[in-house]
Amino acid sequence: MFICTKILIYNRALHQLYYDPNIENKNLAQKWLMQAQVSPQAWQFCWVLLRPEKVPEIQYFGASALHTKISRYWGDIPAEQYDTLKTQLFSQIAHFASGSKIVLTRLCVALASLALNMMPEAWPGAVSEMVRMFQEEGGEVDGRARCLALLELLTVLPEEFQTSRLPQYRKGQVRGALGREWTAVYPLLQQLLRQPDSPPLVKARVLKCLSSWVLLDVPLNESEGLVEASFTALADPELFDTAVEAIVNTISQPDSQRYVNTLLKLVPQVLQLQEQLRDAIQNGDMETSHGICRIAVSLGENHSRALLEQVEHWQSFLALVNMIMFCTGIPGHYPVNETTSSLTLTFWYTLQDDIMSFEAEKQAIYLQVYRPVYFQLVDVLLHKAQFPTDEEYASWSSDEKEQFRIYRVDVSDTLMYVYEMLGAELLSNLYDKLGRVLTNTEPTTTWQHTEALLYGFQSIAETIDVNYSDVIPGLIGLIPRININNVQLADTVMFTIGALAEWLADHPVMLSSVLPLVLQALGNPDLSVSSVSTLKKICRECKYDLPPYAANIVAVSQEVLIKQIHKTSQCMWLMQALGFLLSALPVEEILRNLHSLITPYIQQLEKLAGETPNPSNKLAIIHILGLLSNLFTTLDITKQEEESGENAPPIKSAPPQTGPNPVVVVLQQVFALIQTVLSKWLNDSQVVEAVCAIFEKSVKTLLHDFAPMVSQLSEMLGQMYSTIPQASALDLTRQMVHIFASETNNFPPIKALFELVTSVTLTIFQQGPRDHPDIVDSFMQLQAQVCFWFLISFTLGFSLLFRCPFLSHFSSLLSCTELIPRCADIPPVGQVVQENGKLLLLAVLEAIGGQSSRSVMDQFAEVLFCLNKHCFALLTVWLKEALRSPGFPSSRVSNEQKDTFSQQVLRERVNKRRVKDIVKEFTLVCRGLHGTEYAADY
Repeated sequence: MFICTKILIYNRALHQLYYDPNIENKNLAQKWLMQAQVSPQAWQFCWVLLRPEKVPEIQYFGASALHTKISRYWGDIPAEQYDTLKTQLFSQIAHFASGSKIVLTRLCVALASLALNMMPEAWPGAVSEMVRMFQEEGGEVDGRARCLALLELLTVLPEEFQTSRLPQYRKGQVRGALGREWTAVYPLLQQLLRQPDSPPLVKARVLKCLSSWVLLDVPLNESEGLVEASFTALADPELFDTAVEAIVNTISQPDSQRYVNTLLKLVPQVLQLQEQLRDAIQNGDMETSHGICRIAVSLGENHSRALLEQVEHWQSFLALVNMIMFCTGIPGHYPVNETTSSLTLTFWYTLQDDIMSFEAEKQAIYLQVYRPVYFQLVDVLLHKAQFPTDEEYASWSSDEKEQFRIYRVDVSDTLMYVYEMLGAELLSNLYDKLGRVLTNTEPTTTWQHTEALLYGFQSIAETIDVNYSDVIPGLIGLIPRININNVQLADTVMFTIGALAEWLADHPVMLSSVLPLVLQALGNPDLSVSSVSTLKKICRECKYDLPPYAANIVAVSQEVLIKQIHKTSQCMWLMQALGFLLSALPVEEILRNLHSLITPYIQQLEKLAGETPNPSNKLAIIHILGLLSNLFTTLDITKQEEESGENAPPIKSAPPQTGPNPVVVVLQQVFALIQTVLSKWLNDSQVVEAVCAIFEKSVKTLLHDFAPMVSQLSEMLGQMYSTIPQASALDLTRQMVHIFASETNNFPPIKALFELVTSVTLTIFQQGPRDHPDIVDSFMQLQAQVCFWFLISFTLGFSLLFRCPFLSHFSSLLSCTELIPRCADIPPVGQVVQENGKLLLLAVLEAIGGQSSRSVMDQFAEVLFCLNKHCFALLTVWLKEALRSPGFPSSRVSNEQKDTFSQQVLRERVNKRRVKDIVKEFTLVCRGLHGTEYAADY
């Protein structure tokens, strides 16, 4: 009666899961069924759920329950029941061979799991027995269905092994046993694949089975016949995809490079696919061309070194390389007309690495053969990187344009890498081609060709030091001759100039050739990103050579900012560029330019500060504050004399500056205005964050030059945080503490600020820190930043670390483990540990008991280890008192389990790894997860 009732409940829950439209009911049903699957009663119900009269959804659940019990609770099965379970599973698989495919697959997975747990001792020759059982005649199942069921079982067996939870030592044993069983699988697959009357479905399953077994590192020479048959199957459209997967999986196995003779036999078979490849391309069959290219690339990429070393076969390998080159240059534009060429790029990296890894004499021989190949590759890549016609490009979707952009980045990376092999000759080659294009009087060359050649230069110059190249002056001279009549071409011109910014710093005489182009482009919104980023690079790298151009740069920049040509992010970049530029000018000129540059914004900010807060003026205020913030990020007049070597001349720098720092002068002038803005917007975290960013970035840039403002800024921060605590104020406080706490003159305001924010934060924590995770995060980072001696000065802040109820934060845990070791040699630290250590321990135990994520258990274990190592006597007492409380740290643990945990922890004062394991084990017990699938994943 009980079983019948339970079955009805199962049926009802499954019906609810599959058919109930209410999502909450579905979730409840799923949760109940997941628990039912792992219950001891599942052994009785799963067979009932598999009965023929049940619908496939219920049968599927029964099969899944069987697999769950076998794979995750193998220890619950008595050894004397192994054979009975095996027989039942064979019987069910035979029954479902002609039934539901999804149920059959789950039953095969269950039997596979059973075999893996029994092999090799309890079930020697498991695979051989499976093959024999399904080959025997008899029963109501026809031969074809039995064959397909056997192939399904053989396919899922290696797949189940890959995901099994077997202990590591067992995995090695089972892998070896499965490898030995290949001799039973191979003849069957070979026969079915070569048999003329085998249906396509059977052959497809054979190929899929091969793909699965080669993941067990089956020796390549032992599957040679099947691989040859797979190549033959490529001619059949129904088998093409599975044949490609089988071949690629087989030759991609790391161990297969040991079988050079077999690899050499595969090369001609791959080369024979070239005619099929060309036909596919001509007919627009992207799937076939993609599959054949995958095979060629897989063979070349995985085994290039092994094949390179077969010197007597160099011509066949070169033919394979040329076939891959054909795949790289496959006609059409990626990703609209083809998606294959991107597959080949990694091969060129691999081949180059293998060639360059040979000893010098051998390398020179290979370079004679392959340098021309790589020059050809450059031509192919630049052709593939060309934009389509304007009309065609306009018809592309935004997603296609983005994929093409990423593809060009991959091409750029490949070109940069190829430069390592071809060197300066590559730049000369590109320069000669660009020169011919630009000096050609006949208008036969498209802008796309010019753009691609420039893109090649840009790709190399962005990452390679081209300062010593003799073609760059010529390139700079050619750039003004380019007829820029297209946005994409103009973008690439800008990015190329930006990539040469370091070279321009060493050759400032050439600035006059390119700077006018950059300033002109600033006025074009379509070139916003490229023009602004290029100007920023030039101002950063060449700032000491820009004073003659400064007035013009500032004027043009002001104009485009006032006209609001650029989006917000580009406006911020432009301000950073101006900060670099002004840094190299005398203080008087900096102040004059600053006055001209920011006065319009200050006036606008004054107007906005007088208005009633609303979403529109909020955005304007944040924008203006952002402009000031980014300007002050890079405006640094500090003299920076660096030397690149003992005898090298110092890097160019500005003349020594005297007088107050211009940034400080400006900030002091606008300080009252900023306070006015804050008074109206203090409850808006975004505005407060923008205000704090101005000072935070100024502090980071100016460092100790910011000292004149420490007192008034500390006072303002204290008022802000006392009124409405916000994380951005804490982040700025952390910067102030880091830089100025050690200075005698600035110590009093910093101390007062730290005490104030600590006191306010403690109040927040007492009210409920989980409502303010951003404040907790920032405050803990502040605590972690503070030096030992500074913490010791303020018992309040130090004690808070130990009493913080939000101890799951990594920074607080890190601070505790850094400070506890000092309790013996620094009396104030010892006093705080003695007074508050038990509170710390209670918080740690509560977190281990289930109040914090399992992902941070290692950090809690470190706190326990630290207490045990440095405060053993105290920890012994605290642990005993804490664990005496009923239901603490979890109602799921018994007193015996708590005693065991305590003893294990106290015993380990040296092995931190062992303490982490103890904590992980105990937290699983506390959460009721010990022995479950979740524990296996932990």
